[in-house]
Amino acid sequence: MTSHKPDLGRFGIFAAGVTPAQAKEFEALGYGTVWVAGSPAPELAWAEPALAQTTTLQLATGVINIWTAAPERAAQSFHRIDNAYPGRFVLGVGVGGPEANADYRKPIDALNAYLDKLDEYGVPQSRRIVAAMGPQMLKLSASRSAGAHPYLTTPEHTAQARELIGPEAFLAPEASVVLTNDAAQARAIGRKSIEMNLILSSYVNNLKRMGFTAEDLARPGSDRLVEGVIAYGTAETVAARLREHLDAGADHIAVQVLAGPAELSPALAELAAALGLK
Repeated sequence: MTSHKPDLGRFGIFAAGVTPAQAKEFEALGYGTVWVAGSPAPELAWAEPALAQTTTLQLATGVINIWTAAPERAAQSFHRIDNAYPGRFVLGVGVGGPEANADYRKPIDALNAYLDKLDEYGVPQSRRIVAAMGPQMLKLSASRSAGAHPYLTTPEHTAQARELIGPEAFLAPEASVVLTNDAAQARAIGRKSIEMNLILSSYVNNLKRMGFTAEDLARPGSDRLVEGVIAYGTAETVAARLREHLDAGADHIAVQVLAGPAELSPALAELAAALGLK
């Protein structure tokens, strides 16, 4: 197991990408890390321009896909970024779902082979993290990386994950939020965000383990499901829900604010104030 955890701050931002201007803004708001989602290409060309505009902000991939990002290229990018900005980048990796990968094979085997290659190319365990939700993946994340980055989960799952991976592994769940008191609007926004995941067996199986029923998981997802995995309300209400993940054992929360481009910055600023960030 890894000997120490990365310090990514208590709260980060989970987003499809990050520009240099956004990086500067996010750091000023007090967020510790930006997680770039959507299976980014292994070149990671966006990293240095964003880091160049900041002094403490860290970047992480949330996550690169092992089927589309060759380990050699991912490792080269890691070392390029880490050499330029030491200790400010974490390589998140994951297996995705079988529905999206024609060459899919047993996830544990494939991920172990990928991590073997990252070992070979010198990517340290303390600066890599694994997308993990189920028990086997969670245990593997603790033994072969800094820890786990679960997606589409609940504070209850966070508590279960902490129990499985032990106190020394890093735990950084993604948490989606909508800043509105309008329940119907929040459900509509949340449902649109999660519906595409309900065709992927890895998410469906994990949600079943979390107690959601087949009826909950039928597309586009029940109100119970949406409200279970999406926090909504005032900034203060959402902040309290996010802190439930910390109370359950998370080290860091990758916050995905579900908002349009024009609403994103104000929402992040409002949430930062409610979370007590600088």
